[in-house]
Amino acid sequence: MNGAEALVETLLASGVSVCFANPGTSEMHFVAALDTHPEMHCILCLFEGGVTGAADGYARMSGNVAGTLLHLGPGFGNGWANLHNARKGRSGVVNIVGDHAGYHLKHDAPLRSDLDGVAGSVSHWMQRPTDSSMVASAGAEAIRQARSGQIATVILQADCAWGDSGTGPDQARKPAPKHRPDSDRVAAAAKALSQPGAALMVNGPAVFGKGAELAGQIAARTGCRLLAPYFAPRIALGDGAVAFDILPYGTDVSVDFLSGLSRIVLVGDDTPVNFFAYPGKPSTPEPAGCALDRLCYGDWDVLWTLETLAEAAGVDGSEQVARIKRKVPETGTGRLTADGIGRNLASALPDGAIVVNEAITAGAGIWPHMNFAASHDRLNNTGGSIGQCLPNALGAAVACPDRPVFAVSGDGSAMYQLQSLWTAAREKLDITVVIIANRGYQILHGELEAQGAPKPGRNASAMFDIEDPLLDWVSLAAGHGVLAVRADSEEGFAEALEKAANTEGPFLIEAVI
Repeated sequence: MNGAEALVETLLASGVSVCFANPGTSEMHFVAALDTHPEMHCILCLFEGGVTGAADGYARMSGNVAGTLLHLGPGFGNGWANLHNARKGRSGVVNIVGDHAGYHLKHDAPLRSDLDGVAGSVSHWMQRPTDSSMVASAGAEAIRQARSGQIATVILQADCAWGDSGTGPDQARKPAPKHRPDSDRVAAAAKALSQPGAALMVNGPAVFGKGAELAGQIAARTGCRLLAPYFAPRIALGDGAVAFDILPYGTDVSVDFLSGLSRIVLVGDDTPVNFFAYPGKPSTPEPAGCALDRLCYGDWDVLWTLETLAEAAGVDGSEQVARIKRKVPETGTGRLTADGIGRNLASALPDGAIVVNEAITAGAGIWPHMNFAASHDRLNNTGGSIGQCLPNALGAAVACPDRPVFAVSGDGSAMYQLQSLWTAAREKLDITVVIIANRGYQILHGELEAQGAPKPGRNASAMFDIEDPLLDWVSLAAGHGVLAVRADSEEGFAEALEKAANTEGPFLIEAVI
């Protein structure tokens, strides 16, 4: 058994059975090992950003570690941006990245790079085995680290892949117990939440499933405001979901949103921070003098903290938790707008769907309707690196094949990972892709104004707009094997959604606004 075979069997023995891949020459022995293990689901993505973005989506929705296969430093570099998003979202990802044979590195071949530096800049844990006998144990430890919501990378040198493993496969041990806050701090936080001007802000496993229920009970018992970040990695929304006050995206509205608070207890979330600095405006949106109590960091034991906080607050199960009630909006006719997209999506969304969000500018018209749609999980762009939506939807659909997935993305963002459409078609995934064709990076117009810069002239406009030539998303989708239609009216968009629901495999709607 060579090192590559030992590594594949280690992955399988440890419960990692999906590998999103874009391999090259240095990974051929690993590819051969995958070929002899059909129980490993191998999914080819045509660009490495699709590989890492899909792994992120898979980890968010499955709760399991996702595997990737990448090629040398340039391949890892191409996947870096979506690993950044995965890191911010605390997704557990194991990267297997090939490299030259150890003895070949000194010759500085064309693809030789500072792979350790590139991988180390976004990985929580990284190891480069220098002997075939070390490969399986490195893989097992990578999985152990990733199970804690970390990015773990094994650099697999070609000679370590083809060499005799000697020991055979390994199996990942359980991750170390997560840290828990001191009981006196939990008790103090529970007491503080009952005071006027208090809020509980949660994230991670606290905004869906059992964690969301606990957070809702604590808020109902103490009377505090219950907050969630705008870019939660995964949040339960729609009918029956716990009602969170979601922090707005914009700087000024975030300041107004938090005004009047004197204390924010944070469980599973970082302290609020504005995406960027703006002249004359604060970097953080909380009111002056507001105490920020970081009771439980995101990589600590969030569920235990909520359970203990609920007990300390006197939660007994009789609490009337505030919940979202479905509102079916009236749809209209005429020219399609962001508001019309939101109303029709909210009307058509099936119960239990997964919605991937990368619509910032148009989102202001879409999400207020979608928040009150049927019960669904929403995945957001946690790290702000655009091009997350399409591959995230891929991974979510692989993780949850029985749940329809909706990917809602601006046209500029979607062009970063256009190749993901091909993978969706090949895998026959149930994804409805809504491309908001507003013909540019529209958010940058607002950012230019917010930064106090002059109105855009010829050069600035040319860098913001993608109108000459216009992108033809129906043709682009067809070229990747995906059925598609264009809609520029509200009634046309409603018809397109109905057609998507009755189509097997992926379907794309170019929504022109």
